[in-house]
Amino acid sequence: MNAPLSSLVIDAITQFDIARAVKLLADLKKADIADVLEQMPPQASCQLLEHLPRRAKVFAKIDPDYQAKLVHEFSRASLAEIVSEMPSDKRTDLFKRLNPQEQEALLPALAQAQREDLRRLSTYQEETAGAIMTSQYVTLKQDMTVAEAMDTIRRQAPDAETIYESYIIDENRHLIGVVSLHELVLAPLHQQIQDLMSTDVISAYVDDDQDDVAKKIAHYDLLALPVIDHEGALLGIVTYDDAMDVASEEASEDFLKVGGVEASAPILNIKEAPLFLLYRKRVFWLVILVFGSLLSGLGISHFESVIEANIVLVFFLPLLVGSGGNAGSQSSTLMVRALATGDVVMKDWFKLLSRECLVALGLGITMAIAVAILGYIRGDAMVALVLILSMIGIVLIGSIIGMSLPFILDKLGLDPASASAPLVTSICDATGVIIYLFIAAQLLSNVNV
Repeated sequence: MNAPLSSLVIDAITQFDIARAVKLLADLKKADIADVLEQMPPQASCQLLEHLPRRAKVFAKIDPDYQAKLVHEFSRASLAEIVSEMPSDKRTDLFKRLNPQEQEALLPALAQAQREDLRRLSTYQEETAGAIMTSQYVTLKQDMTVAEAMDTIRRQAPDAETIYESYIIDENRHLIGVVSLHELVLAPLHQQIQDLMSTDVISAYVDDDQDDVAKKIAHYDLLALPVIDHEGALLGIVTYDDAMDVASEEASEDFLKVGGVEASAPILNIKEAPLFLLYRKRVFWLVILVFGSLLSGLGISHFESVIEANIVLVFFLPLLVGSGGNAGSQSSTLMVRALATGDVVMKDWFKLLSRECLVALGLGITMAIAVAILGYIRGDAMVALVLILSMIGIVLIGSIIGMSLPFILDKLGLDPASASAPLVTSICDATGVIIYLFIAAQLLSNVNV
């Protein structure tokens, strides 16, 4: 995206024509300018940022990992000026990515209030509400009139992330209400805030999981969610755009886990990640699944005599085993997604089990009819019967395993997304081999006798 434009900008910088480079970006939105800068070498990006009129806002839109690279290119004064103008949550994200020496060099260049705010926000644990909240919001007192409140909002607006919701606090900063800008605009100027505010405030605790915060914002259609401590004091807010970032990050992590890849935050950039890191993220599950696949080999070796007497069984083994793994992966994916969105909970397992069995039977019978024709052509009527019973049993058991494993992991306090497709497939493969060869041993051995 914007690759030709980034080349034009680099050419202008190379020719020391900064004015032309700035002009090329003049009509772009901040996020689009950030996209262009991320495609340029850090030194060129830094040189251009020094001359952009909205550099702090553009810098805030840049990917945090690339921000950390740019830090080394700025002078201390320029960096402090940019960082001081960034939203507090973005400023904290950048600060956490710096090494201790860089952090100590940056802090003295900031205003005291910003230093204290930065230190406080950076102490909250990762993936909690405190780690993604901002301290830039509007607060009011309940005894203010609407006219006084509007004056207060005007004064606080330049530093606030959002002014559409104002939070009413008492002398101890306890959150006691919320009022929207819409309500203030429509109310008489002499009316008091306590007569307008809603005391039924939806909030989150500072140590709540960030995924739960994002879900709460989505569920209640909030522009921002206030964050409080366990004494009820207002500490910050999480805005909807930060909640969207969290939802995207959580979805990426779950997607990686379902693929059997170790997830981490921040999500790795596949184009720039070191080779050893890519290796480390993938090797754990692959090694575990290698040993899991040995179960299939043990099942085959146990029924070796049946296979020798009925060599036609080998032809259908991958087909049947693969069908069970596919059915299990589908069920697992559906359940992981349902648990992640809160559509189902642990107590729904038994009800869902009966529904899954009916669906799996329908799928198994349909697939069995198709494979029975091949079985009759390649073998005989008994081979076709073995395939029918095996397909139904394998698909049924595979679906039950795929559906149940996320619930089991959730009950154990583990991430249901760990019920990844490779894990489910390996379990279903081993189970499918045993089911298929056991049925074949019972039916075909009697015929051979």
